[in-house]
Amino acid sequence: MAQKKKSRIGAWIIVGVILVGLAGFGSGGLSGNIRNLGKVGDKDVTVASYQRALDDQIRSLSAQFGSQISFQQAQAFGIDRQALSQVILTRTLDNEAVRMGISAGDVAVFDRIRAIQAFQGAGGFNRDTYRLVLQQSGQSESQFESEIREDLARTLLQAAVVGGVPTPTAPAEALLGYVSEARDLTLARVDATVLTAPVPGATDEDVAAFYDDNADLFMLPEAREITYVWMTPAMIQDQMDVTDAAIAALYEQRIAEFVQPERRLLERLIFTDPANAQAAFDRLDANEITFDALVAERGLALADIDLGDLGRDDLPEDTAEAVFSAAPGTVVGPFPTPLGAALFRVNAVLSAQEVTVEDASDDLRAELAAEAAREVINQEYDRITDLLAGGASLEELAERTDLMLGTISWTPDVTEGIAAYETFRDAAEAAVQGGASRLEVMSDGGVFALRLDEVTPAQVPPLEDIRDQVSEAWQLQAQQEAVLARAAEIATEISTDTDFETLGLTPRAETGLTRRSFVEATPEGFNEVIFAMTPGEARVVDAGESALIVRLDRIADADPTATDQEAQRRAIGDSISAGIAQDLFDAYAASVQQNTRININQATVDSVNAQLQ
Repeated sequence: MAQKKKSRIGAWIIVGVILVGLAGFGSGGLSGNIRNLGKVGDKDVTVASYQRALDDQIRSLSAQFGSQISFQQAQAFGIDRQALSQVILTRTLDNEAVRMGISAGDVAVFDRIRAIQAFQGAGGFNRDTYRLVLQQSGQSESQFESEIREDLARTLLQAAVVGGVPTPTAPAEALLGYVSEARDLTLARVDATVLTAPVPGATDEDVAAFYDDNADLFMLPEAREITYVWMTPAMIQDQMDVTDAAIAALYEQRIAEFVQPERRLLERLIFTDPANAQAAFDRLDANEITFDALVAERGLALADIDLGDLGRDDLPEDTAEAVFSAAPGTVVGPFPTPLGAALFRVNAVLSAQEVTVEDASDDLRAELAAEAAREVINQEYDRITDLLAGGASLEELAERTDLMLGTISWTPDVTEGIAAYETFRDAAEAAVQGGASRLEVMSDGGVFALRLDEVTPAQVPPLEDIRDQVSEAWQLQAQQEAVLARAAEIATEISTDTDFETLGLTPRAETGLTRRSFVEATPEGFNEVIFAMTPGEARVVDAGESALIVRLDRIADADPTATDQEAQRRAIGDSISAGIAQDLFDAYAASVQQNTRININQATVDSVNAQLQ
């Protein structure tokens, strides 16, 4: 049924993106006889390149949102304009490369094409596969190779512009010192138990004033009153007739899930020289070294040698015999493997398991019934769609089909019942009053249609309806203000040599904290507070329903001899260099574009966009 419903700019564009783009909108057909949008210098701006840039931009935006967006939605985000700007800039650089006499040779072009995975066969690059892939994407070899040649030329152009950017030492050192500077501190959490007197209750005037000053705390979201009809496989699967023969057939089809032979969890340590493997085994046998230490001695981690669980049939006969005769924790070997002589450690024994067809029948029956229910819904899809197209109301659909009628007051916080389905929530959010109902497909194969009856705007309920809630919120705020005030009093008694316990506090020491450290159970902005403090200073930090009393004990400058400093220094320097290089190239590209004739037919662009809607 679902099949019926839905069948930075740099110096060069990655070839893989070109290939993927070819499978998106396509390189022809949408624009009839229109092939070009205009010219940039002496370079044509083709419709196909614009379409591929659009496809790439939409795919990227869809990935950010987690769902496919339509072309109309993309236009609302200005994706079409971004794509056109990208293509124009690319062709500007292509034109500049030609003007400067920069080009790529045939060998470089072939080397690039030969490295593309889509053109690989069993023995590497396959020319027949190359021709077939391009044919299926609607592009000729000469067109594609021309794009690769221009792609490489842009790479050379970029290298010429930014290749001499040095690594700035002074800014890197300054940033390194900033991010690596550390703090040692002592903190203690206090709550309402430190109060010396109870917080008085709210008066009517307190409640009313709090309600007026904090209306946003009590705002009810917009509610959408929706009528809907729906049907899911779970609603009708109990009505499906599933035979024992069908259960038995499915059981046999998936027998590997239910009947599993005895298996072993194994690790394999390989040696290219059998003599070294035997020497390693002898050291293990003489208790001169542990297997874990042997692995570390080879510069490996246990994850590098993990084989997972294997059965007898997964191993050569001699290896299997030794492995399956060994107790957990035992190392056996060495045995020959295609990669060299290997030692095997048996980590666990997984006993043989068998689930009979009788034991599995309930689950298999439910699975088959759900599949049958989905097929029933699939068969009803066209009929329900026709009824909707003929003007049937949702109420009439419920009478004439197996669809169930329901209503819901939906807000983004409602995620139960039909609102548990993302498709429904999306449709409910997008619905407009008076809009036509249409049949939508849900993730489990069910269907629904909805009608927006009324929209209740976001509003604050009358005080009398939420007086208890407002009073409770006032009380919590008043208590927190009292806790913060008491914590501030305690903080005045704290000095560099104060023992927190003498003040009735339970201290916690934190050392070596940098600006990037995470301190457990602290509020947002905590690091900013402690890095603004001076040694010996004590401050109070609001932690929501409690307070933190913090004393800064020590400031530690960055240690230039620390083992991680050089790596951080290089990373920071590389990041600064990359930013300078990108800014330099952007400025260069903008200057080139400003001095290049650009002639784009907006009417043609609008025509192409219209055909993509």
